[in-house]
Amino acid sequence: MGSTFGHLFRITTFGESHGGGVGVIIDGCPPRMEIDVEEIQFELDRRRPGQSKITTPRKETDTCEIMSGVFEGRTTGTPICIMVRNKDQRPGDYSEMATTYRPSHADATYDAKYGFRNYQGGGRSSARETIGRVAAGAIAKKILKQVSGIEIIGYVKKIKDLEATNIDSNTVTLADVESNIVRCPDSTCADEMIAKIEAIGKAGDSIGGIVECVARGLPKGLGEPVFDKLEADLAKGAMSLPASKGFEIGSGFAGTLMTGSEHNDEFYIDEAGNTRTRSNRSGGTQGGISNGENILIRVAFKPTATIRKAQNTVTKDGEETVLSARGRHDPCVLPRAVPMVESMVALVLCDHLLRQQGQCSLIDW
Repeated sequence: MGSTFGHLFRITTFGESHGGGVGVIIDGCPPRMEIDVEEIQFELDRRRPGQSKITTPRKETDTCEIMSGVFEGRTTGTPICIMVRNKDQRPGDYSEMATTYRPSHADATYDAKYGFRNYQGGGRSSARETIGRVAAGAIAKKILKQVSGIEIIGYVKKIKDLEATNIDSNTVTLADVESNIVRCPDSTCADEMIAKIEAIGKAGDSIGGIVECVARGLPKGLGEPVFDKLEADLAKGAMSLPASKGFEIGSGFAGTLMTGSEHNDEFYIDEAGNTRTRSNRSGGTQGGISNGENILIRVAFKPTATIRKAQNTVTKDGEETVLSARGRHDPCVLPRAVPMVESMVALVLCDHLLRQQGQCSLIDW
């Protein structure tokens, strides 16, 4: 119920933040594909806690184990199970959250829905659940790259009021993104972002921002009208991430300030005889179907809900109180959200690539 995502390339995540571990079951992965555990581990290391001075100090290696679906280094076509065991749990940090609701967290709504919840670190509402998504995303990325040459690069575009302007989504590389701990390819702006996150963390508070993500090299034709339009599934994937509060594709909300003649992407024929668009305000889709241009999305993330600053709240029994939350939390989720956004984009595109192949490439007319 709500833990499964995708159609032909389908994932189900499991586990809680302070339980025995977390992971994912991947169904629909093509057989005979070479899978190297180090490739999955690389992506998990980008997501893991404790990786820098601006992330949560929780110490987890997030070492992944492939439990099934891979034999002698190749996928078998059967479900792939990947497990990461929790090592640095401190459930005692959350004892007061058993009865006291953190403002803007899922504590109150989980109680309202289920009447019972795992309060240790947020349980399933914790960002630790995304380990399964990132592990599955690593496999999806490999399929996309190997089959169609698709490349997905995410980066921090904005932290609070600091916005990076010196980034070219057409040429930005993974090395550019990983060149600093905030994962912003604009080095000058990155230094200011790091300083701001450090300062807000020392004050016991948190801040949010925007992750931008580009997918390059897509074929035309991905997307299933009308309810499974490509941007609709990308929006669902992005908005299912913890702390996400907004989604844009292409011109996004800025497009509302333009006229049709200003916004329309004019067609032309390139030197190879391909139909292209001179601009890309559509963000790589038209009518919910990929047009061969770059997919460009932005995801807005709110400030981390759990903070050390004292806040007014209520208890489960309806009493007003004050809470200064304990525990180890990111003062800003953006640096670790980058691989999460990339993974959700990869999962959506991989699923749609398989769906396109199944429906439109089965019969050679």
